[in-house]
Amino acid sequence: MAGKAQNFTQRQHMLRPGYEIFRYCDSELGEVSLHHHDFYEIYLFLNGSVEYSIESRIYRLLPGDILLIGPMELHQPRIAKDHGPYERMVLWLDKRYLEQLSTPQTSLTRCFDASAPGHTNLLRLPPAQRAESQTLMERLAAESEGAQAAAYGSDVVARACLLQLLAGLNRFALAAPARHEVEDKAGPVVAEVLHYINEHYPDELSLDLLSAKFFISKYHLSHEFHRLVGTSVYRYIIQKRLVIAKQMLANGVAPTDVYGHCGFGDYANFYRAFKAEYHISPKQFLGRAGNENTFGG
Repeated sequence: MAGKAQNFTQRQHMLRPGYEIFRYCDSELGEVSLHHHDFYEIYLFLNGSVEYSIESRIYRLLPGDILLIGPMELHQPRIAKDHGPYERMVLWLDKRYLEQLSTPQTSLTRCFDASAPGHTNLLRLPPAQRAESQTLMERLAAESEGAQAAAYGSDVVARACLLQLLAGLNRFALAAPARHEVEDKAGPVVAEVLHYINEHYPDELSLDLLSAKFFISKYHLSHEFHRLVGTSVYRYIIQKRLVIAKQMLANGVAPTDVYGHCGFGDYANFYRAFKAEYHISPKQFLGRAGNENTFGG
């Protein structure tokens, strides 16, 4: 079952409650910038030549690979040209919806937990499970869009497909699958720098400070960081602070209380950075988040 491909959108927020699913096929696609979501993402790679970076980890994808991306993880595809169309399916899952689908015995968010021992973002399933997962995603898309979405029981069928997909991926993830990160000699150092930024984002951070702390030249750190992470050290620090700020705003914390906790020197700098990144003010985002918190599934 192969659904019709949709036009790719740079939109990074959900328009409907619960979940959204897309199938994309692009012959010409410009650079996709490093970004994050406020929701979970399941990404099924179908065709093309792509390396995918998630924080400091790089994955060279094979058709059928599935990526599991959490809300806090900055990520970016690096698409090689002249290797055929870039085809993939993408499933977005609202955090509250996924929690509602979970039970006391079964957390469906477990496979996204980057702190879990042995966690990997990439699942390379055996052929039978890979085919089953793709079929479930295609069935979910068919039951959610177009004429089929209006058919009797489509919501029940879609929910059943989603639950079966998530249960299967969590089972495979819990079985400690093999890791498929691309090995890189600079990887461990960059990973340590990222860990330090993630632990010290409220504090003063700069390229000078990090290069001195990790005994590495500014030029080398800057070059290797950009090569592996896909952005500059300065840009990553700002984006990580904004990720934390969005999470705090979504939890109802006032913008004037957020900026200092996230390492911004003053509210004006925070406001400008937030508005430039998300095209909405912190206060507007807080209001929107308050409305979304009434979501009931």
